[in-house]
Amino acid sequence: MEYLKLNNDVEMPIEGLGTFLMTPAEAEAAATAALAAGYEHIDTANAYMNERAVGRAIAKSGIARDKIFVSTKLWPSIYDAGMPAVDATLQRLGLDYVDMLILHQPVGDYLAAWRTMEEAYRAGKVRALGLSNFPQDKIAEIIEAADIKPQLVTVECHPYHAQRDLRAYLTPYGTVIEAWYPLGHGDRGLQEEPVFAALAEKYGKTPAQVILRWHVQMGTSIIPGSKNPAHIADNADIFDFALTDDEMTQIARLDGTKTYYTATEEALAGYLAMRPDFDAQE
Repeated sequence: MEYLKLNNDVEMPIEGLGTFLMTPAEAEAAATAALAAGYEHIDTANAYMNERAVGRAIAKSGIARDKIFVSTKLWPSIYDAGMPAVDATLQRLGLDYVDMLILHQPVGDYLAAWRTMEEAYRAGKVRALGLSNFPQDKIAEIIEAADIKPQLVTVECHPYHAQRDLRAYLTPYGTVIEAWYPLGHGDRGLQEEPVFAALAEKYGKTPAQVILRWHVQMGTSIIPGSKNPAHIADNADIFDFALTDDEMTQIARLDGTKTYYTATEEALAGYLAMRPDFDAQE
């Protein structure tokens, strides 16, 4: 495993398991498999409705708590709930603290939610703070208002959309980019690009492993999701080779090809209207 040092000196494993679109049973099994395969980072969210399941996997792993980096996200419907929202999240996970707490969507009273997260940070309930899906103008709004600058911004990022402008903006703040769909939203076309086929053959890896290695060398945190134990293990088998500068340049030529995620005003309004019963999860 390799690690990223965040702007508050917390060390974060550069790769973790994402649990988006997993049922509680699937998330528990996937997290269990990931931890057994050597993963040190598990990512969940209020809205995934599987925090309790992730907590169960962590509890039964037998791994010391300080050896597992746990990330979760607050949903906009509870941005204005204050510290009880944080405490309820911790209770569902069965943890005294989380390593990364993230605002999930750029709607609602996110400034109030950020102030709550800062309070949780100072209280030792959170070790690092992040933003998810926030466009650059709203990231700037948070940075301007914040006492604690974001440690992480999680966004769409892959070789077709490398987020170079956002990287340049965040660099002075030491804020890390995380890719929530590092393999391009499951697009087989990305993995079938000739450059990845050639590099996979050269290094004895799969095209997916080459793409994940590219992310690592870009300094990007990655949280690929999988329910398949074999794929989970394969996704972590990326730390025994390195791409050359020329190979990184070849991959860079794909940048700007396409994106998969568009946050329309209608979609954002829909997120704000969603009020799941988080405590009803299994």
